[in-house]
Amino acid sequence: MEPKPPKRGRPKTEINLEVVEKLGLLQCTDIEVAAWLGVTTRTIELWRAKGEEFDVALSRGKAKGRISIRRQQIRLLEAGNATMGVWLGKQVLGQRDIVANEISGPDGQPIAIERGATEALMAALDRIVARREPDTEGGAE
Repeated sequence: MEPKPPKRGRPKTEINLEVVEKLGLLQCTDIEVAAWLGVTTRTIELWRAKGEEFDVALSRGKAKGRISIRRQQIRLLEAGNATMGVWLGKQVLGQRDIVANEISGPDGQPIAIERGATEALMAALDRIVARREPDTEGGAE
């Protein structure tokens, strides 16, 4: 019987999917997952590419982690945390702050604009734009 040739490369690392899911629950990055499991990020990429068990476990863990975060945020809201209420309103309900800016002259009166001011402003803007536009004739600037 001939001896078997030695195997090349590192020994195969077993994947503990329960651990992977728990790391996902903590919202760990690929770098953190690789460090915990004692592998490289390249190995994490290969596990993802080879089969879906690893990716499903990590995704399931991350989803559970997001639910846990939301649950805690709701607890803070229910405990009267006004800041959390505002933040959740913006994130979940699409609420937003509206700031109206109004500029007025002295005593709240309209700002007086001299005749010709608009034309002078437009001419100045045209000069600025002309300096910034590239040469369309193909010559050197």
